[in-house]
Amino acid sequence: MKADLIVGIQWGDEGKGKIVDRLAKEYDLVCRSQGGHNAGHTIWVDGVRYALHLIPSGVLNPKAINIIGNGVVLSPESIIKEMKQFENLEGRLFISDKAHLNLPYHALIDQAREKLKGEKAIGTTGKGIGPAYSDKINRIGHRVGELTNPKNLCNSIIEYFEQNRAIFDVLSIQTPSKEQLLVELQEYSKVLTPFITDTTKMLWKALDEDGKRVLLEGAQGTMLDIDHGTYPFVTSSSTVSAGACTGLGLNPKDIGKVTGIVKAYCTRVGNGPFPSEDLGEEGERIRKNGHEFGTTTGRPRRCGWFDAVACRYASRLNGCDELSLMKLDVLDGFSEIKVCVAYELNGEVIDYFPQDLSQVKPVYKTFKGWEKSKGARKFEDLPIEAQEYVKIIQEITKTKVGIISTSPEREDTIIL
Repeated sequence: MKADLIVGIQWGDEGKGKIVDRLAKEYDLVCRSQGGHNAGHTIWVDGVRYALHLIPSGVLNPKAINIIGNGVVLSPESIIKEMKQFENLEGRLFISDKAHLNLPYHALIDQAREKLKGEKAIGTTGKGIGPAYSDKINRIGHRVGELTNPKNLCNSIIEYFEQNRAIFDVLSIQTPSKEQLLVELQEYSKVLTPFITDTTKMLWKALDEDGKRVLLEGAQGTMLDIDHGTYPFVTSSSTVSAGACTGLGLNPKDIGKVTGIVKAYCTRVGNGPFPSEDLGEEGERIRKNGHEFGTTTGRPRRCGWFDAVACRYASRLNGCDELSLMKLDVLDGFSEIKVCVAYELNGEVIDYFPQDLSQVKPVYKTFKGWEKSKGARKFEDLPIEAQEYVKIIQEITKTKVGIISTSPEREDTIIL
């Protein structure tokens, strides 16, 4: 069996959660490969809003097994809080023993560094994701599996504090005492130990021996990838399809269908270049119509028009077989809709994604808008102009659209 993959194509917040939730009923396992609780999936089911940060979106399917892979940095405090939303998770949720811990001091480091950068701040969520990944790469981090022996883990972290005392002092960060830390770790251990296991072995068995259907989901989006995104205004992990392999212990031959998730427009949270951003009334209208506020931070998202150049780049980078076009209904009522079809760089029009986006200007084509697409469940039920818009996106991005979302509700989805 092959594992199918869902990947964000823009700057995150594309609506991956709805698609994973919609597809999860067709899969036996749903697996998260990277990121931390800086991510946020918002899912609406029967008018009820669920905000997920670490637990895979398959949790709303009672038959699906959910795996948090080794590529994730796990905040014990955050996941324990999140787990309280659901009942009977034992046997349905598994956490890799090789995932790295994101502990409270990581968030304090993150926030202090952002404050020191002033106007040059990246605009992180302040959740400690970068420092946790830094410790991992520096080979001084701590893994989730160490929670099964909280006393040993406590001694190791206290040693880490002492070795990095100068850094904590400069950043004015007060570290917990050994006694405080041990109590905290013992509580984490008590709750999480039943869920900790070798998830890579689980996945291999599911694919190779049991013939299970597996769905992989990432966090954030391609434009925030540590290597291929708008560096340095990116996240600290590999958000592209290849990152799902390393983040779960799979190889490229294990990957089946790759679906890229895009909004019918673009949004971004935090600082960094955003060529198709609209700072006027239309951008504000998109934000209002789309309720574009961060699931994790509540920050208003920057909004703009669909960037076909970035989408084409991301589709090729991820090997997308098809796109899922989300939130088409947010554009209902616009008389005209813009699409960024090229960039202008130093007076020259280019159709590729350059290494530095900060100097480019968008080149737009304008298309006729439509009145109402909301709630449509068949392609022929969409206004002709909306149908044309979908076809235009397919043509410019060179990737077919396989799914269209026309409202936050699970069933308001067109399958092509």
